[in-house]
Amino acid sequence: MNYTVPNAQRTLLWSLVMDIMPLHKSSTSFIRDQRREVYEDLLRAVTVMRAIDQTKPKELVMHTMWLVETNRLQSSNSSSGIQEDDTQFIDIVRTLLQIFNDDVDTYWMAKGFYQYTRELKRECGKLKEMTQTLLKREDIALFYRLEKLGLFEENTKLLDNWYITCFAGVICEMMLVKIWDKVCGGSRKIVIFLFLELVKDIKSLIFDLNSLAELKALIETVKDLDGVIVNKAIKSLQSNNSEVEYTH
Repeated sequence: MNYTVPNAQRTLLWSLVMDIMPLHKSSTSFIRDQRREVYEDLLRAVTVMRAIDQTKPKELVMHTMWLVETNRLQSSNSSSGIQEDDTQFIDIVRTLLQIFNDDVDTYWMAKGFYQYTRELKRECGKLKEMTQTLLKREDIALFYRLEKLGLFEENTKLLDNWYITCFAGVICEMMLVKIWDKVCGGSRKIVIFLFLELVKDIKSLIFDLNSLAELKALIETVKDLDGVIVNKAIKSLQSNNSEVEYTH
């Protein structure tokens, strides 16, 4: 996708790209009904099982439904604390709930988008290497500062988590969806350029930080309500596309 998807067409396009809906219009109504029945069956199941209650946020309800669908509810309940992958799924659902109005569509697209994030997870090492290469070229002082804070250390998962969740909960959802359009279209490396533009935008503040915890807190306050950072990231992706062709 070289252009931003019109809001009115996003549900349809994402559903087609994710194979949620068929390409042939003659099958659309039947498949849509099937998707809705699955959703309603899962919601009924977690309600009857009392795995949820009415006070739970919708993203946690959908997460519980997803655990039932993937036969992981019992193991999740018996484990100590929520798992990293589960947290990432919840972050994705929480973001999509702000973008789409239909809960059925949201649930199915959350599952589809989660699969894209698994590809990002597998590519995270390469993405971080490319991040460092580009940052050294564009702003060596900023690179050294982030390195000193420990962002690029092998055992530090902060950057990994931002990349894997595609900055869910960081950038304003209405702006972030432009980035997610790119991810759905196959340009997973857009996360690199979003990060680069983000840290360059708050460079002066980063130099005042003393820890990764402070960096995390700072970056998660940058909502980019006017879309300046997101738009710059998209332009940077287009300008540097030949350098990051290893991701698909």
